[in-house]
Amino acid sequence: MGVNNEEAETYKNKGNEAFKSENYEEAVSLYTKAINLSEKDSRDRATFLKNRAAAYLKLKEYKKVIKDCDESLQIVPEDPKALFRRAQALESEERFEEAYRDAKTIFTVDPANKAIQPVLSRLHAIVQERVRRNAQTSNKVEQMFKLAFEISEEKDKRQKAMTNLVVLAKETAAADVMVKNGVVQKIQQLLKVEKNPDIYINAIRVIGQLCKRNVERTLSIIKVVGIPWFLEIIDSDIEERVNAAQYCLQVILNTFSGMDTKKDTKPDKQLCEKYKSEIDTLLTCLTYSITNRVISGMARDAIMELIMRNCHYSAINWAERFVEIRGLQRLLEVCSELEEYKYESAMNITPSSATIAAACLARIYENMYYDEARERFNNQVDEFVKDKLLSPDLESKVRVTVAITSLLRGPLDVGNYVISKEGIMEMILVMAQTEDILQQKVACECLIAAASKKDKARAIINKGVEILKKLYTSKNDAVRVRALVGLCKIGSFGGDDASIRPFADGSTKKLAEACRKFLVNPAKEKDMRKWAAEGLSYLTLDADVKEKLVEDKAAIQSLIELAKTGDQSCLYGVVTTLVNLCNAYEKQEVMPEMLELAKFAKHHIPEQHELDDPDFVNKRLTVLCKAGVTTALVALSKTESHNSKELIARVFNAICSLQELRGIVVQQGGAKILIPMSLEGTQNGKKQAAQALARIGITINPEVAFPGQRNLEVVRPLIALLHPDCTALENFEALMALCNLAGMNETTRNRILKEGGLSKIEQYMFEEHVMLQRAATQCICNLLQSEEVIKTYDANNDKCKFLYLLCQEEDMDTVMAAAGALCILTSVSKSCCRKLLDCQAWLESLRVLLANPNKEIQYRGTYMLYNIISGDKDIAVRIFETDVMEILMALTKLEDPEVKKTVELAQKCLDAAESMGLIRKPDENFVLEALKENEQEVEKSED
Repeated sequence: MGVNNEEAETYKNKGNEAFKSENYEEAVSLYTKAINLSEKDSRDRATFLKNRAAAYLKLKEYKKVIKDCDESLQIVPEDPKALFRRAQALESEERFEEAYRDAKTIFTVDPANKAIQPVLSRLHAIVQERVRRNAQTSNKVEQMFKLAFEISEEKDKRQKAMTNLVVLAKETAAADVMVKNGVVQKIQQLLKVEKNPDIYINAIRVIGQLCKRNVERTLSIIKVVGIPWFLEIIDSDIEERVNAAQYCLQVILNTFSGMDTKKDTKPDKQLCEKYKSEIDTLLTCLTYSITNRVISGMARDAIMELIMRNCHYSAINWAERFVEIRGLQRLLEVCSELEEYKYESAMNITPSSATIAAACLARIYENMYYDEARERFNNQVDEFVKDKLLSPDLESKVRVTVAITSLLRGPLDVGNYVISKEGIMEMILVMAQTEDILQQKVACECLIAAASKKDKARAIINKGVEILKKLYTSKNDAVRVRALVGLCKIGSFGGDDASIRPFADGSTKKLAEACRKFLVNPAKEKDMRKWAAEGLSYLTLDADVKEKLVEDKAAIQSLIELAKTGDQSCLYGVVTTLVNLCNAYEKQEVMPEMLELAKFAKHHIPEQHELDDPDFVNKRLTVLCKAGVTTALVALSKTESHNSKELIARVFNAICSLQELRGIVVQQGGAKILIPMSLEGTQNGKKQAAQALARIGITINPEVAFPGQRNLEVVRPLIALLHPDCTALENFEALMALCNLAGMNETTRNRILKEGGLSKIEQYMFEEHVMLQRAATQCICNLLQSEEVIKTYDANNDKCKFLYLLCQEEDMDTVMAAAGALCILTSVSKSCCRKLLDCQAWLESLRVLLANPNKEIQYRGTYMLYNIISGDKDIAVRIFETDVMEILMALTKLEDPEVKKTVELAQKCLDAAESMGLIRKPDENFVLEALKENEQEVEKSED
């Protein structure tokens, strides 16, 4: 044991040496070894623990400091050093009352300790102020309680009081007081009788705020109300109430998983593991509620959206567990629900329910990234289909067909797998040929969804086109419009290739006209108008149809009004039509070499229609934007489908490509919804949204385009565009927008630095592309208003020298920006001034600036020179040994009033040199003779 004590002492001494050398991580390691070798409850162990606490304190790992000090103080109570270190850590953790308690103990034990006196004084003032504030907060909470929870009070007073409670719940101290005073129980009781929807919704928001980022409060709230209570409050037909309850449930999941409410944050693995049981219980309850027969359709949609948002591997990664507890069957049950089958036991659904369920199925399937998981997914789908088909009644066949349609609109591979099974396609074709209207409708929808790929479309052309044509002659509009969409989809499988026409010339225009009749007819139900929009989404790949549609104001307005409803089932048709009208779909780049090779091999070469030229596309963009398409896109952006968000972002980006339309996009709320779309979704979708934001940021003052917190939120998507995989145009537009943001304020500049923007921007200064180099240099010039950026240029590197070399570039704007940046650096840093003269070509750069024909550059050059020589005789000597003095003298003789400041600065430079004794002021005759000699030399050289 003695050997261990000696070894432990050796490690402690080495730890002390490492601590003195400021190598705190090594000190921690050495003290840990000493602790592991020490006897339990020995005084030596207490010493090692408080020494390690000192190292942790330097590393700002305050929780570890508190833990070590706690253990040390259990061995040696009231040890002043351990108490002092714990007090420092507690203060840093803002646990001021506990820190004050330790400081008081030190003072009691060691009254002569001078170090503790200022700490005690400071903590006393903080604690007193907190006591005063807590008293005020308690009073506020008490007043709000009296008003908000007293039913007999005036409605306006109660509404205001509940709104104030939402605000108070955001403050930690107030939230603690509210929970302590029983706010949760009061809200639970209130919501049983509350009739005012505004008070009801704000009461839910109070609970959400209390749960936010606080696990202890969240656990205590769930203990009081129970999970069924949350499912109870989400059950409503009032959209705002459903949204508030959905947000509240998401906050709880975020708190347990460490995800913030912002969409770009990732879960904390340790927290997820720690609260695995709570997360699992909540998500299981939500899963079982999907098929709850008594909840509203709106509540069902919100629950499916919560599952969709959290099951993915980028969130809580709960998809496999969802499949395990047979959640797929529940989603497929929702997909198979039909308005036509209305029983007492039927589920309430909305027009968006099947679409949301299909998107949820797709999101779950994305997580099935290995064969065994996909097999389990397919087996459960097989089981559902078999169960339905085993039933002899017609209703089961109709329901299974509707479910297959949803699979084809969600996880397409699974849908194709099901429809390729023996007898399924035949069953659908038989249903389409019956005289039963419902079977015809359902079969048509399934055929439309099945024709998703060219090979499938060909199979349906062979088998089903005659059936669709026959159905199009139906007297029932609901059947006709679906058959019409089927024909439209088959007729469009050539895409935008003008050389492929599956039907006879002019057929697409006739089909489009038929769709238009359904779309603009106000007498038709929304369901039919939705199908008409979907038909146009296929036909508008034809440029002739695009031009005809965009000239039809009534049709465009109907399309936009349909989108404004926010119905998710309308989303695909409307947005895809808009993407086609804007030519915002992904186009494959055709390399000239490959084109020649294709011609040689006699392969088919796609042809672009003349109506898809940029002039026609720009005209269509202008028409759509002025018709109010932005408001439609804002309404549809609530979708949880990443693919749909990508389509919306593509339309926004296409509109923002025209400078004159960007203001309209901002006015109608486009910038606000583009920010979340640029942070979450498909890679292409995020890029499209980010480029749209960049374009807005270039043209419109960022304070107007991105007010308040948004100017910070927009930084990350813009920096994401500074990537080698992005195009030069995307890089350039992002740099320009960041340049404008960098000129706003210090907070925004700090955010750019925090997101790693400085190094990414600087790398574009080395680009050979003039526009990229210019934009990057301009951005750096604005960023240099930040002290943190100046420090990086002041450090031991060649950044200043490179800026100086940029002054020799041919592009005047680049030179202007580089000179501006150097003016800032040389005015605050002498080391930057000296670095410039270490550059081999320093004299050429200086001559370029001083003798530049651009007056602004000339001014910046003289300003920079004055900064360099001011107070540094050594640098001034080197400069005035050259012909710089002659250039300065020539500048002082300029009489143009526009260069008055330059003349003054040139004179200041000469005066500074004279005061250092480097030059003396010559008489006037000498100057005139020198100028004459110079002129004669110039004439000789010209001869």
